[in-house]
Amino acid sequence: MSETILPAFLGEENEQAILQRMLSRVPEDIDKNEGSYIYDALAAVTAELAQLKAEMSQYINLGFASKTFGKYLDLRCQEHGLSRRNAVKAAGQVKIIGTPGTMVPTGTVVSTTADPLTNTRSVSFATTATATIAADGSVYVGIEAVEPGVKGNVSAGKINLMAIPVSGISSVINESTTTGGCDLESDSALLSRYLVKVQTPGTSGNKADYLNWALEVNGVGNAQVIPLWDGPGTVKVVLLDTESKPAGQAIVDTVQAYIAPEPARGERKAPVGADVTVVPAAAISLDISAAVECTGTKTLSDIRISFEKALQEYLKSIAFSSDPTARYVRIGSLLLDTEGVKDYSNLLVNGSESNAVVSEGQVAVMGTVNLSV
Repeated sequence: MSETILPAFLGEENEQAILQRMLSRVPEDIDKNEGSYIYDALAAVTAELAQLKAEMSQYINLGFASKTFGKYLDLRCQEHGLSRRNAVKAAGQVKIIGTPGTMVPTGTVVSTTADPLTNTRSVSFATTATATIAADGSVYVGIEAVEPGVKGNVSAGKINLMAIPVSGISSVINESTTTGGCDLESDSALLSRYLVKVQTPGTSGNKADYLNWALEVNGVGNAQVIPLWDGPGTVKVVLLDTESKPAGQAIVDTVQAYIAPEPARGERKAPVGADVTVVPAAAISLDISAAVECTGTKTLSDIRISFEKALQEYLKSIAFSSDPTARYVRIGSLLLDTEGVKDYSNLLVNGSESNAVVSEGQVAVMGTVNLSV
């Protein structure tokens, strides 16, 4: 960001310069030496004036979207019809196993297991409908995270506890990942949406319009607009969630209903006649394997966790960018820069020593990471 250019009256004088200017206006027949009555009186005022000028420079920054923050950024964005997106609860499905005929009431709480070694707290979910265990001893039921946020996006097999034991229920498991959870929109994310809207304004259903409409929906992290993808009048909107992964079906459905409901009736953002299809990005899973030479300062498990974190950040940074291909040498660099790694060999990305090409409408996501010594 460029540095704010302050008005001259805010930047040209320090506290001492202000004091000397004020003393110069005092008649010469009055004692103005340091320690005199007039000197001490003006010095106190000068300190306050200098403080006020310093604060005024901050007030100026609050008026610029690229410099401001928090509620002031909210006000700036509201001038253009943008509001900070709220946190969203993750949702999914669990399989409950137990005695046939056992009723599972709405609001039954299930959770993940806390891990004190990694300081990971358990995440709780509540069932969204009443269900009854079938004759085969199981039933699938929808769940929603008790609290909103990305922490509710948990991988398959992690939800395995009943918060309160229920007679007739022996176990619970999520066979698929819970999705859709996102945190309250950050200042940087809100600023990015603001800049997209003001720098690429929409005009009667152009690509910028579809991008802005998609980004207005809670849970959408980024979007890609593909016009004429299936002939004249067709538009495809491809979505990522706030973690730069393929958006969940609930988010996709919400965006579809917001831009162009199916069937096309009622309020819609898209121009009349536009055939709009909203889909999640296609995931290109990256399976990584390598042999590492350790320095001895970290365990292999610690190295893998640190590398996975760096890899995920890298993949987020290239998602829907101008160059979304996952570079083999960049992945190798991330591994070599991981604390505890002295060197590596036999690095394979999806079984080869080459880049993972990511095309339009696709996003690279981390698959399995297998490190050996």
